[in-house]
Amino acid sequence: MEIIQVLAVNIAVVVAVFLTLWAICLKLKDVTIVDSYWAFGMGILAISTFFQFPEHTPRRWLLMGLCVAWALRLGGYLFWRWRDHGPDRRYVRMMEKAKEQRGWGYAKASLLLVFVTQAPLQFAVALPVQLGQIATEPVALGWLAYAGAALAIFGILFESIADYQLTAFRKNPDNAGKVLSTGLWAWSRHPNYFGEACVWWGIYLVAAETMIGAVSIFGPILLTYILMKWSGTPTLEYRMRKTKPGYIEYIERTSEFFPLPPKKA
Repeated sequence: MEIIQVLAVNIAVVVAVFLTLWAICLKLKDVTIVDSYWAFGMGILAISTFFQFPEHTPRRWLLMGLCVAWALRLGGYLFWRWRDHGPDRRYVRMMEKAKEQRGWGYAKASLLLVFVTQAPLQFAVALPVQLGQIATEPVALGWLAYAGAALAIFGILFESIADYQLTAFRKNPDNAGKVLSTGLWAWSRHPNYFGEACVWWGIYLVAAETMIGAVSIFGPILLTYILMKWSGTPTLEYRMRKTKPGYIEYIERTSEFFPLPPKKA
């Protein structure tokens, strides 16, 4: 019953915030902000779970702390990118196609294609930080939790460095039309996505020391699939192949996801 109660409260939080955000996006006629809320919402779920328990154990502190640190960093970066770059062309085109091909208005298209899709995905991916806080035993953190914390911290740093390198590259007008192939981007075509996967596999390891938390493995598996096979690398690489003349050569010498030494030309 405790599991059902905690998850029910969190589902209510997800629905309430996503509906509020949807209403804001209707005013703005722009749904790009949902990208930053993908991260912020995970942090909210971690905090919501944390404060549903009177006893704040080391595991609960660790899970919430790791998740909130990641959420603030990535969510803040994506919010800044939205304010700096404007509407994401992926969402602009999605709304245009929904109107042209299905005759949907902006409210219906944004609700069904963006918010109704992302809300359950966010809840599912965040299962480790929810279920991992429910169990009361074991109280002490073990070696798996410390390994998971190290992996999550590594992922936050790795993703942060990758985003910084990409931002600096794009800010230089001399790089217009070019492909970033230095730094972490010489070892992986998507080092930011790799870092994000590390964060959530690390959080899962912290949760997996508990029986309930171990069940949440579906979360990091789903996130890895999203990043590698669904809306992450496939969508980005399709666009990059069409807009960046040197991207094919970049693909030939650079690992897609896991960082590996670049191949010789």
